[in-house]
Amino acid sequence: MDSIANFFNGLTNYDNLGFLGDLGQMWPLLFMVILFYFILYRPQKRQQKRRQEMFSNLKKNTKIVTVGGLYGVITDIKDDYVRIRIADKVEIKLKKESISAIAGDEED
Repeated sequence: MDSIANFFNGLTNYDNLGFLGDLGQMWPLLFMVILFYFILYRPQKRQQKRRQEMFSNLKKNTKIVTVGGLYGVITDIKDDYVRIRIADKVEIKLKKESISAIAGDEED
């Protein structure tokens, strides 16, 4: 029984390993940081970059979809807002951030 306790005691004794012992205790934390980088941070940065490119490529007569699900055509673009036509003689003013996507050549 005493030899089993000594065996497990030896597994958790990092004193004789020096620097490698410290890394052995920190590897779960390092693994979590790397995991969060690849699962959360990197994809979000990629999505932000795509949205910025979409906002910079907006121009008149582009068909868009808003966050609320409205389909429209851009009639005017300013620095922080756009004006879209959603029906005949109906135009609304939106912030650029409320544009969800550029609609394809879909039939109305």
